[in-house]
Amino acid sequence: MARNIQSLERAAAMLRLLAGGERRLGLSDIASSLGLAKGTAHGILRTLQQEGFVEQDDTSGRYQLGAELLRLGTTYLDVHELRARALVWTDDLARASGESVYLGVLHQQGVLVVHHVFRPDDSRQVLEIGAMQPLHSTALGKVLSAYDPVAHSEMVEGERKAFTDRTISTPDELEQVLDLTRARGYAADVEETWEGVASIAAPIHDRRRMPVGAVGITGAVERICRDGELRPELIAAVRDCARAVSRDLGAARF
Repeated sequence: MARNIQSLERAAAMLRLLAGGERRLGLSDIASSLGLAKGTAHGILRTLQQEGFVEQDDTSGRYQLGAELLRLGTTYLDVHELRARALVWTDDLARASGESVYLGVLHQQGVLVVHHVFRPDDSRQVLEIGAMQPLHSTALGKVLSAYDPVAHSEMVEGERKAFTDRTISTPDELEQVLDLTRARGYAADVEETWEGVASIAAPIHDRRRMPVGAVGITGAVERICRDGELRPELIAAVRDCARAVSRDLGAARF
């Protein structure tokens, strides 16, 4: 019979310990709870910290679960399931808004479009499933960066290209935009990525209230905006769609 690797068992036990009870634990608490010497516990924690699975508070020195676990947990939710749950609601959103609808998830420092509903008219359109969008300038990307700490880190560390004169690319300005996104529950892109094009997007959460994707509409500025402002009925329609998909994924209070 194959033998288990003791260091991996201990690391798994630490992650389970940090996942339950108090939010942060000190080195002594972790070592005593698992029956380990402090030096052994510290070595495992240091490795987990280097991999992003554990974070250490600078002030207290206590440990908590890290952002990399969010990425793994999000990946566990199969993208195909997310798309399946969103099919009906995105179709409804396209009909209600008269615009193209996009469903996106975080992937390789950008937004991967996993579902695309055409604008409900007779115009010629190109299916964009599999296309990538930037995190810092698109509505989908801003939503993911605002709610997902992994996406936020990748947005901050990645290239923030100025696609138009309206693109916001400085860290301080982007943080203000993300704060506003969290406060109002949606993000917008008005000619920040493409001239003459505007978008609105909102976050999708799962049963653990983890951000697992974003849904949004994209169209000509003159249709998305009225008198220089986003049309409130379109904002409401996008947020309603995101809440509906979130509820279907088991999220409460959406």
